[in-house]
Amino acid sequence: MPDPRVTKLAQVLVHYSLEIKPGQQMELRTSPLADEFSLAIYAEAIQAGAHVVIQNSIPGAEEIFYKYATEAQLDYVSPLHKLTVESFDAIMYIEAEHNTRSLSGINPRRLARGRKARAPISKVLLDRSANNELRWCFTVYPTHAMAQEADMNLADYQDFVYHSGLLDEPDPVAAWRKELQRQQELISWLHDKDRVILKGANIDLTCSIKERRFMESAGKYNFPDGEIFTGPVEDSVNGWVRFRYPAIYDGQEVDDIELWFQNGKIIKEQASKGQEFLTALLNTDAGARYLGEWGIGTNYQIQRFTKNMLFDEKIGGTIHLAVGASYPETGGKNDSGLHWDMLCDMAESEIIVDGEVFYRNGKPVV
Repeated sequence: MPDPRVTKLAQVLVHYSLEIKPGQQMELRTSPLADEFSLAIYAEAIQAGAHVVIQNSIPGAEEIFYKYATEAQLDYVSPLHKLTVESFDAIMYIEAEHNTRSLSGINPRRLARGRKARAPISKVLLDRSANNELRWCFTVYPTHAMAQEADMNLADYQDFVYHSGLLDEPDPVAAWRKELQRQQELISWLHDKDRVILKGANIDLTCSIKERRFMESAGKYNFPDGEIFTGPVEDSVNGWVRFRYPAIYDGQEVDDIELWFQNGKIIKEQASKGQEFLTALLNTDAGARYLGEWGIGTNYQIQRFTKNMLFDEKIGGTIHLAVGASYPETGGKNDSGLHWDMLCDMAESEIIVDGEVFYRNGKPVV
């Protein structure tokens, strides 16, 4: 018998997050490790009247591809993937890892080349999403590998995942709408502001958010969710930041990252582990050394670091900065094949916006 929380989550994702309507085309991108969850999503979407195409990955295939692919294969973009991004109404992404570090032995330049090749398709996805032409949502199905990465057993990790998504609530949608209301209050306060100072034990940055829009995140595109985010003015970022939490990308872990910004560009980077990988990704393309996103975690239900940014960037008491591509709906203009979120602890810090304290020691004060 399936976990009732799986069925409950499937209902929330299909009807609340993706808002599936009869006749819409939906792609379900998943893994055999998530069959229980995939079937629950599929059943809900079919009953909602969608035309569902399933793209089921093979565990280990991505590692084989990056290990053996020629340069021509690295540069190849699947016409099937292009078709769904350009014409479908909804895409549901389910992550169910069999090995969270399967790409850790791959040359980072090969990963960067593949990502650069897919950058135009990623931009189409972001642009269609910003124009409300495409709905997408990313979530996880708990596996032993992901539980191990988070230093938990599977049962505890399952409880963590579903608790983070407010699935314990009698009405999770109502709970997310309440979270949305609080986020909108913060966004309203930040509207039409300009100069931002972030200062604390791990950060000494200034930037501008002039004519940029903060967006709410209450279970529509990520699940679980819980953040507000914007795209800083690209050439306005100056100063230094240290990310004491490990930053993980493509299964490779980079520890204790420090970045120095001048007029928006990262002019120096340093890491105690993974320096070569860090530099390679920052050299993906011209936009990879600029910030595409500044986010503030608002999910205080998430109280531990799991090495999965779907959860970690939402932790109440943290901010995250993403190098690379902006989300167009924020007004951000940075283009890149990279979007890499890095997590900064704000327990001893404050954020001052146009001379007023907005946030202190891990919590908004407005």
